[in-house]
Amino acid sequence: MRILAIGNSFSQDATADLQPMAAAGGLDAEVVNLFIPGCPLETHWECAQNDRPAYSLQRDGLDTGRWVSLRDALCERDWDLVTLQQASGLSGLPETYMPYMAELVGFVRALAPRARIFVHETWAYESDSDHGAFPAYHSNQNEMHIRLKEAYAAAAAALSLPLIPSGDVIQALRGTPAFCYARGGPSLCRDGFHLSLTYGRYAAAATWYETLLGGDIRRNPYLPDGDGLPVEEDLLAVVRETVHTLASR
Repeated sequence: MRILAIGNSFSQDATADLQPMAAAGGLDAEVVNLFIPGCPLETHWECAQNDRPAYSLQRDGLDTGRWVSLRDALCERDWDLVTLQQASGLSGLPETYMPYMAELVGFVRALAPRARIFVHETWAYESDSDHGAFPAYHSNQNEMHIRLKEAYAAAAAALSLPLIPSGDVIQALRGTPAFCYARGGPSLCRDGFHLSLTYGRYAAAATWYETLLGGDIRRNPYLPDGDGLPVEEDLLAVVRETVHTLASR
């Protein structure tokens, strides 16, 4: 299965663990992330129109050192799945999605007609995040999640595209005792907005694993080692059950 993510650091977070997770589940996957830091849909479309080699190509969680255009990447492989997403700060602003997502869908379909396109629903910031875009949501995590969820759903519905519910999974985990940050639980973010290298990235990759590859994360032996610290099995169990509940529908 060949997966191409057209995104930024949030798709980098979501895909970092996906290839080894798939391999541990007995699935063959190639996972490529096209990376421009903080890139919104509008800029992706501008890059597509101008055939700009602005993307750092990351394969299976590693930087290849290559810079490519969107056209180059789409034509390089016979992709099975392609994902699109909005920049995190704009994710709850529905007016920022169109016409750019629709134009990108047309661009992808012209160059990768066999690929199935998914919309990647990203996540809200940590409750005490100092991200410059957080005030647009009154620095309220729940408000940001509700608004981005609605915006992603509307865009996906308008284009008849399925969603990868990473944002729903992260927010649901924050509501569990195991990951209740306000009560001393570990944050799923490492800096207030990017995912933590162990449980956060694992949760996002597991969501992609179930949604895109049809795997059952509860039966997958893969263990994350993003921050080099021992993994707590009870926390992983919470992640697995939450992901399976939300992503296997």
